[in-house]
Amino acid sequence: MRSRKPRTARRARCLACLLAAAGLTAGVVVGVVVATGRPVVPAATAAATATAPQLHVSGNKLADASGTQVVLHGVDRSGTEYACVQGNGIFDGPSDQASITAMKNVGVNAVRVPLNEACWNGESYVNSAYAGANYQAAIEAYVNLLNSNGIVAIVELHWTDGVYTGNSSGCSSAEATCQKPMPDSAESVPFWSSVATAFKGNDAVIFDLFNEPYPDRALSTGTAAWQCWLNGGSSCTAGISYPVAGMQTLVNTVRATGANNVIMLGGLAYSNDLTQWLTYKPTDPDGSLAAAWHSYNFNVCSTQSCWTSQISPVIAQVPLIAGEIGENDCADTYISPLMSYLDSGHTSYLAWAWNADFNCATGPGLITDYTGTPTAYGAGYESHLRSLAGL
Repeated sequence: MRSRKPRTARRARCLACLLAAAGLTAGVVVGVVVATGRPVVPAATAAATATAPQLHVSGNKLADASGTQVVLHGVDRSGTEYACVQGNGIFDGPSDQASITAMKNVGVNAVRVPLNEACWNGESYVNSAYAGANYQAAIEAYVNLLNSNGIVAIVELHWTDGVYTGNSSGCSSAEATCQKPMPDSAESVPFWSSVATAFKGNDAVIFDLFNEPYPDRALSTGTAAWQCWLNGGSSCTAGISYPVAGMQTLVNTVRATGANNVIMLGGLAYSNDLTQWLTYKPTDPDGSLAAAWHSYNFNVCSTQSCWTSQISPVIAQVPLIAGEIGENDCADTYISPLMSYLDSGHTSYLAWAWNADFNCATGPGLITDYTGTPTAYGAGYESHLRSLAGL
């Protein structure tokens, strides 16, 4: 989702997540296990000392260290992509144990954390209080807290540098203040080198390389867009003026650090188009890539027939994680059949967004407060997750 929350709605926050995660109450893994015939482990009965599963790719599934399939059901926690660059703190809302407990109580076992490369890299235009080592420490502490509660963390690159004023431009700024069509090579490469170094050895963290690519809006043909997506560089110059890092470059960057974490890659059209994903899939020496898909009621591929023709072939070949699902009418009439479709293929998904101040006004909002009181849209999602988790 292209975060559009108004600047005036932000509040400066640098919260207690900077405290070390040591000593925090551990949570549960609410994974859905299907391949071995083992049952779902309800949150209410799982061991309180369980920690998040260490994941890898096995065929077209995510699996834990014992080889058991894990299906993720979670939420997107927006804020860390925009608050810092707007000078309003690091998080939008609480990042403490109570807020995570509220997520666990509805069956969440994965949280996607959007990041800003300028804040992580400590670029000069970001307030130093919310950038560089301070930002990194806050994100790492939050990820550790999620993991200690049995929750898989997906860290993803959301806002990046680069001037783009072409078709569907989100802003004219060179700074990381909106969604750009592709990651810039100048800052996204050091970003992923640093992030991968920070989290390598912890495979309960998944790397989502770039939120919502849209080189198809900048280039004249689908083939050109997919080549830009994979290769970056000269493949993109016909439509994107800043130097672009392609997905192969970012995969190589992550693996060069020694990190073996699962890597997610979204396709074209804001991660809604996966039609050529298998054809242009990057090479990965670890064989641990997953397709990232975003699905909203306003996307092009938003019907059962499209899911069957375009998404099911990808699900058959690689793990697919629907990193964002949602609808802009504050109802659940779109996500309900979508979740049924994804459940039928034992496919992971996360809903946008666990943000109380969105409240369906500035984007799909699941909750009205951080105890988990749902909106009408959120009620449908929470009910479904509770049923899956046996709550």
